[in-house]
Amino acid sequence: MKVKLIGHTQLSENMFNEFKDTFEEGTTDAQVISLMAVRSCYSHKTACEVLETEGKKYLGNGAKESKRLMDHIVKSKHLSTCEHVNFVFAVEGVSRALLSQVTRHRQLSFSVQSQRYNKFSSNSRSGGFDYVEPETIKNNVQAKDIMIKYMNDIQDMYDDLIALGIPQEDARSVLPNAATCNLVTSGNLRAWLEFYKKRKPGNGAQKEIAEFAEAIKNEIISVEPWTKDYFEMEN
Repeated sequence: MKVKLIGHTQLSENMFNEFKDTFEEGTTDAQVISLMAVRSCYSHKTACEVLETEGKKYLGNGAKESKRLMDHIVKSKHLSTCEHVNFVFAVEGVSRALLSQVTRHRQLSFSVQSQRYNKFSSNSRSGGFDYVEPETIKNNVQAKDIMIKYMNDIQDMYDDLIALGIPQEDARSVLPNAATCNLVTSGNLRAWLEFYKKRKPGNGAQKEIAEFAEAIKNEIISVEPWTKDYFEMEN
C-alpha cells in the first residue's frame, strides 16, 4: 500500500498577496482559511475584514491563538468550519475489500481503477492481477499456501475467459476481494477526522484499512502539523 498526498487547500494568489502581512512566515494556508471560517461565524465582520483586523492576533506568534481557537471549535464539534480545508491522495495497491469499506464513508470522493476497462490477464500490460495477503494468512504457512494456490487458479480462470473472447467487464466476475486497485480520493478535514475516528488502529477496524487511516493521518499532519491533536482526540 502507498498513500501519497497530491494536493491540498491553498490561498489564491490574490488573497495571499493582499493579506500576507497579516500572518507570519510558517503559517499554513489552511490555518488562514480555517480562522476566516471560524471567526465569520462569531463576528459582525466579513471574512476578509476578520483577516485584516485579527490576522496578527491569531496568526502571529506561531499561530498559538489560532490553535487555541481551533481546539475549542473541534472540542465543541463545530466542525462545519473544518470543511473548507481539503486533501487529495493517490492510493496504490489496496484491496477491493478495503475499497468496499472506505467507500461507505460517503463524504469522501473516489476515482477508482476500473476492472471493466483494464485487462488483468497474464499476457496483458498489467501482467495479471495482484492481491493483498491479510496478516493472519501471511503469518500462517498453511493458509498462505492455500491462498497462493487459489489466487493462481483465479488468474487461470480469468485468462481462460479472456481467451474465449469474454470481455473483461464479465471476466472480472471471478476476481477476488483481495485483488488490488489504485485510486484517487479526496475529502475535507472534517471528513478525514471522522474517518480516522472510525477506522484508526486499535478501534476494531480491519488491519489494512487501519493502516490506510494511519497513512492518511500522517500525510495530513506532514503539511498541517496543527491538526495532529485533533486526530488523537478520543471524541
